[in-house]
Amino acid sequence: MTTQTSTEAATAASVNHTESVAPPRTRWAAILWGLLFAAVAATSLWLIADDDRRAGIADWALSLTPVTVSTLMILTIGVLVLVTGASALLRTVQRRTSAGALRHPADEVSGE
Repeated sequence: MTTQTSTEAATAASVNHTESVAPPRTRWAAILWGLLFAAVAATSLWLIADDDRRAGIADWALSLTPVTVSTLMILTIGVLVLVTGASALLRTVQRRTSAGALRHPADEVSGE
């Protein structure tokens, strides 16, 4: 009985599977957040690289009013929500596309 079970397992393992394997998904959230952080880092480095730009930023920061600070905080939160929504949208589109590609066209015609 043990020989028969191992033979059945070996036969089942050697059968070619007709199921298609989904390709690896692109990690859109990592790409978008990485681009955002890279842009912030590049802008920050550009701003602090020159003495005149540093002085301009210092003058601008000291002249901010409470309303301007609040507006900038709201805009920052909006950008973070926008990037989060864009990554979720891209992930949803990718899942729908990969789910549609895994279905066999004959299944839709035959009504299964």
